[in-house]
Amino acid sequence: MDTNSILEKLRSMSNPSSLEGMTRFGINTDKAFGVSVPNLRDLAKDIGKNHKMALELWKLDYHETKILASMIDDPKIVTEDQIENWVKDFNSWDICDQTCNNLFGKTSMAFNKSFEWCRREEEFIKRAGFVLMAVLAVHDKKREDKDFELFLKEIYLGSNDDRVYVKKAVNWALRQVGKRNIYLNKKAIETAKDIQKLNSKPAKWISSDALRELNSPKIIQRIKK
Repeated sequence: MDTNSILEKLRSMSNPSSLEGMTRFGINTDKAFGVSVPNLRDLAKDIGKNHKMALELWKLDYHETKILASMIDDPKIVTEDQIENWVKDFNSWDICDQTCNNLFGKTSMAFNKSFEWCRREEEFIKRAGFVLMAVLAVHDKKREDKDFELFLKEIYLGSNDDRVYVKKAVNWALRQVGKRNIYLNKKAIETAKDIQKLNSKPAKWISSDALRELNSPKIIQRIKK
C-alpha cells in the first residue's frame, strides 16, 4: 500500500456529516475527509508500522493523514528534529492529542519535551507539553513520583493562560497526575488549591474542575487499591 492508495482509501471513507461534527467540536477541517479515529486505527493496522510512510503521510498535510502517520510511525526511531517539525504543524487540538498519545508519548524524549513545550507560547505546542504530562501520568508506569511533582510546578505556572486549548490541557495534566496514586493525589489537590489563589478566570476554572474530580470518593477509592 502506497500513499496514493491510502489517499484513495481515505476519500472513499469520507463522511460529510462527520466533518460537520468535527467543526462543532472545534476541529480544523480545512483539509479533512471526515474519517473517524476508529476507522483510522483499522487502516493503521492494515498498514503496520512504517516510519518512511509515516513521514510521507504527514507531509500530505491532511487531517487524517497526520493522525494516521502518528499511528504507524515507530517511536523507537523517531528523531528530535522530526518531532520538533511535526509539533510546529499542529493546527488542531485533536491532531495534537492523537500525535502525543500515539507517538510522542512513547518516545524517550517525551519527558524532556513536556517541559520544553509547556513553556512555549504557540498555542498547540504549549498544549502538547501539557498533553504529554497527562499521557505520561497514565502510561509511564515506571516513572517516580518526584518527576510528576516537577510537572505540578509547571502546571501551576501555566494555569493563568486563558486560551481554551491550553487551559484544558493544563487541567487534564493536573487531573491525570492526581489520579496516578494517593500520594500524588494529595500533591495535585494542594497544587489545585494554590492555583485557585491566583484568582484569574482560567485558574479558577482549572482548579475547581480538577478539585471536583480529585476529591471524588470514587477516584480516591480507585487509587487507594
